[in-house]
Amino acid sequence: MDSVMTVTGPVDASALGMTLTHEHLFINLLREYRRDGLLHDVQLMCEEVTRFRSAGGGTIVDCTSQELGRNPLGLKQVSETTGIKIVMGTGHYRDPYLDRAWFDRTSAANIADLMVAEITKGVDGTGVKAGIIGEIGADKWFVSTAEERSFRAAALTQRRTGLTITTHAARWPVGREQLKILKEAGAEPNRIIVGHCDSVPDSDYHEEIARSGSYVQFDTIRGGSEYDLERVSGYVLNLTRKGLADKILLSHDVCLRSQLSIYGGCSYDFIPTKFLPRLRKAGLTDDEIAVLVVDNPRRALSGTR
Repeated sequence: MDSVMTVTGPVDASALGMTLTHEHLFINLLREYRRDGLLHDVQLMCEEVTRFRSAGGGTIVDCTSQELGRNPLGLKQVSETTGIKIVMGTGHYRDPYLDRAWFDRTSAANIADLMVAEITKGVDGTGVKAGIIGEIGADKWFVSTAEERSFRAAALTQRRTGLTITTHAARWPVGREQLKILKEAGAEPNRIIVGHCDSVPDSDYHEEIARSGSYVQFDTIRGGSEYDLERVSGYVLNLTRKGLADKILLSHDVCLRSQLSIYGGCSYDFIPTKFLPRLRKAGLTDDEIAVLVVDNPRRALSGTR
């Protein structure tokens, strides 16, 4: 593959530019965050995404799964208004968001059929096509039976479409089990992104994922405490010094209103305006930083070198 499907159509992988590989422009997390967990304002999102464009951004991957209020036409409108390329996901999230009864009576092959249709035909009659599989995830430190079926369906979908899989693996090193399931089902390691790795304080885990051929995604870079920023900077530097920089991806995982700039949050421009200068100060060159935010996302999304 030398192109990537965006919500406005395929684009050459070389044209993606600086890319955030795990964000949410529209999402409904009200079941967990009653006052904060809904992003559904198109005009506001255009303003927030414009901040990323002004900081030199080119592409955002929206990882909102089917259970989370995905908005294909809203994404298309934001893309057309701001000029930012947007890649939309397909697939199923994690317990307790999954419809367990539906998963119990639906095979992985049939789940994959529905995902393939969203990739090849578009979502819900909109004509807007998915360009990545995920985010798919595990809610806890293990993969549940329903989640395993979701992962196996994702691997089948990748085998049929060639798209990359991106996962939710927060707090615990459950990415190991996720990779095992995906590989058993035939997924290609170099087309798998293990998400939320910076929420797992274990550099050996990060290195293990990178050496497996999959991508290590540090994607909750939102500011916060000096400790948090220093920690994730250290994770990036550690992998870089060990020759594994080509397996690092960076993003914010914006998913709450409080994370938008109008509420004083990180928005979608914290990495280019605040975190990348921090990496430069720590010793990374501009070429090394370009690998993290331009070259690696291009390779991860397209499979090209």
